[in-house]
Amino acid sequence: MRTWLTDRFGLTVPVVAAPMAGVSTGALAAAVTGAGGLGTIAVGPATTPERLREDSATARAGGAFGVGLLAWALQDGGAALVDAVVDQSPALVSVSYGPYARWVPTLQAAGIVVATQVGTLAEALAAQEAGVDLLVARGGEGGGHGRDDVATLPLLQSVLDAVELPVLAAGGVGTARGLAAVLAAGAVGAWVGTAFLACSEAATSEAARQRLVAADDTGTAYGRVFDVGQRLDWPPEYGGRALRNAFSARWAGREDLLATDDGAASELREARARGDFDIACIYAGQGVGLLRGERPASDVVAELARAGELLDRAAGRSTHD
Repeated sequence: MRTWLTDRFGLTVPVVAAPMAGVSTGALAAAVTGAGGLGTIAVGPATTPERLREDSATARAGGAFGVGLLAWALQDGGAALVDAVVDQSPALVSVSYGPYARWVPTLQAAGIVVATQVGTLAEALAAQEAGVDLLVARGGEGGGHGRDDVATLPLLQSVLDAVELPVLAAGGVGTARGLAAVLAAGAVGAWVGTAFLACSEAATSEAARQRLVAADDTGTAYGRVFDVGQRLDWPPEYGGRALRNAFSARWAGREDLLATDDGAASELREARARGDFDIACIYAGQGVGLLRGERPASDVVAELARAGELLDRAAGRSTHD
């Protein structure tokens, strides 16, 4: 499975592990890269330069790695954090969700491939105009934050038809079948998150792993309940997909009230501290129903690598038709 992605980063499997806050530390990134994909680390508003250096050193032991940045969190003091990222020499930096364009020249000047996540065709065209190197077409099925306007396959088709950049598909790709599908459509690979959530190298807690493995394909919901409840400054157009629980069921559709309910905010904060996931959130995509248990990241990458066999088999069938 040779694509622009594998050639550019020296991969054997055209997969990038999505940077997931609280999950994608250096250990997971190193494991994914060591298995033939490209691992990433997540850098959020609370990430310190010291933590960044530690995670980067761990990730680098596996080979090339990437970093995920939140553009909305870079508006105050972002230059120092971007400089700290550049100092770690990642192969790829994703800057998404907010005013990212100002950071593209700085990162590219350091020889870094710059990607951004897009959820609509308009966002894809704007990103191409901004000069990014790589697009991540993220459909509404994806876990964590992003738009819920268009599903992965319709979005991927429209983006591939409209842009000249390499495109990764994100949202709902969790097995070899999903990777084969997006490669056949013309993507250069997949941006995979949920499939890595239960990996032994992920920073996911044991209680959260159990919830993830027990969830079925209808076990997630999209919305802003957890952002509002945690008083996070995410732009409102980028909600989050997470496992359904009692807290999200109680407050869905009542976000205006939640925004002024300090007791509910405290309840959510305390539940997160003690790992009570009837209240605290676990971000995951619709592919969560594909999880079967905890396993090493190398097993996930090996499963995704079977996409090559599926594509070869499909080509063989079409040859004989």
